[in-house]
Amino acid sequence: MKLLILFLLTISSIGANDILTNYRLHGINNIEKQLDYELTSSSYWEKELQNKDTTFGYIESNISILSCDKNSSTLTLYKQDENSTYNLIKEYNAFTGKVAGDKRKEGDLKTPLGIYKIKEKLNKDTKLDPFYGPLAFVTSYPNLYDRIQGKSGSGIWVHGLPIKRDRDDFTRGCIAINNLNIECLDKNIDIFNTLLIINPNEHIQTTKEKLNLLLTQLFKWRYSWLYSDTDAYLSFYADDFTRFDGMRVKEFSKYKTHIFNKNEKKIILFSDIHIIPYPNTRDIYQITFKQYYKSNTFEFRGDKMLMVKIDELNNFKIFIEK
Repeated sequence: MKLLILFLLTISSIGANDILTNYRLHGINNIEKQLDYELTSSSYWEKELQNKDTTFGYIESNISILSCDKNSSTLTLYKQDENSTYNLIKEYNAFTGKVAGDKRKEGDLKTPLGIYKIKEKLNKDTKLDPFYGPLAFVTSYPNLYDRIQGKSGSGIWVHGLPIKRDRDDFTRGCIAINNLNIECLDKNIDIFNTLLIINPNEHIQTTKEKLNLLLTQLFKWRYSWLYSDTDAYLSFYADDFTRFDGMRVKEFSKYKTHIFNKNEKKIILFSDIHIIPYPNTRDIYQITFKQYYKSNTFEFRGDKMLMVKIDELNNFKIFIEK
């Protein structure tokens, strides 16, 4: 532990003597608090972002990206190389929904706009209907953001073309590519380590300045949570906040105030952080990460998702949390 602290001192903007004196007088707990505060520093994240490929946002783990541009009817696969740079692997011609625009309800013949996981692969072994070709990848539409917006429908897949049958040059909402290409795609992705981003046009790129702001405020949110600063913590939530279980901001504030009043010592760790601009929106981002939380009364290890917006004052506001 001491060796780790001495290493961190070399990259800290706080004076090494100040931290060592604090450690000498007050012990490790105060040092932890100072180091947690350092993670809220814009200068720290500026260095982290300096050589980062931010084509799709801030992505810490090695994932593949499938980017669908509905306007140009293309589905493009990007994968990271050994330098964590995203490279174009293959671009496929694609069919999308018969009707333009974002999917709102079952049967509207629109392909949704958003960020989705691939949940499952279907093939002849799973009795896939030959209409969908040799393979189909089941997406996570509707995601939580879709559901909170009142969107409905299901069965949005990336699939092939009918075997021994003709088809129209559009789908009922899915993304379809030819059968050789769907088999090629299957060989090039790990379905559980791939994100599908569906845009109306070309993928929206954000700036490193915006990502710096988001990472800085994400860790300020963590800091206020970690040290039970109720007012600071709740200031990160939008007035229209909705939790995954339907809890709204007023009830959530009472709940968190009660928890924070216990003033429990906590461990809160984030890893595999992904911050991606959300398609067809302005200054809205999906933030996902793996979280480890431990207090005297509760322990959690799993996936976390925040939908955040940057307001006119450049404040980070959480409006959906799971």
